[in-house]
Amino acid sequence: MTEHQQSLEALHDIKRMMERSSRFISLSGLSGIGAGICALAGAWVANNTLKAYHALYPANQNTPRKIYHWGTEKIVFDLIQIALVVLIAAIAVAFLFTWLKSKKTGMPVWGSAARRLLWNTIIPLWVGGFCILRMLQFGYYDLVAPSSLIFYGLALVNASKYTLGEVRYLGYVQLILGVINLWMPGEGLLFWALGFGVLHIVYGAVMWWKYERKEGV
Repeated sequence: MTEHQQSLEALHDIKRMMERSSRFISLSGLSGIGAGICALAGAWVANNTLKAYHALYPANQNTPRKIYHWGTEKIVFDLIQIALVVLIAAIAVAFLFTWLKSKKTGMPVWGSAARRLLWNTIIPLWVGGFCILRMLQFGYYDLVAPSSLIFYGLALVNASKYTLGEVRYLGYVQLILGVINLWMPGEGLLFWALGFGVLHIVYGAVMWWKYERKEGV
């Protein structure tokens, strides 16, 4: 190895150390896959719940998957419960795989980079949560799914500078899906499954293949 090559290698090492200190890079691609599977399972349960509701109240069914403006509190409450269970399960799975990866790579799960990532993620999510809660109070059920995608996309874009840069592109696609869903309100469950389910699985698989496959993480 020449002196020039040694200098380049030293610069690369410095760059990697700086990235490790400023970015949270322990996110596992398997976390995205697991979260996506949880979301798809939740969408399947929600779809079956809606079918059962259609069978009980056929007069309130407009078109398939159009769940809004039915004037029933029970179906809304059931769907909120499903969403909360999916959220808790997805967070638990994501934390598990991230923790396992951090153990293998020797990177701390909770450090300054993780705190910055969490803070920049949670602000848009909290704001979005309060907005969605207010929508539910006013009965604007058709805006819940697109709003959740839009605020989640904003959270990913906002937090991407503190973790892997590819997270930003995941956020962009979530934003696009959310905006499209604003003009297709009756398809909220479909867009929800695409955004939180399919996209997470695709993103997680790409990240695992790109960063973790060769490392055996």
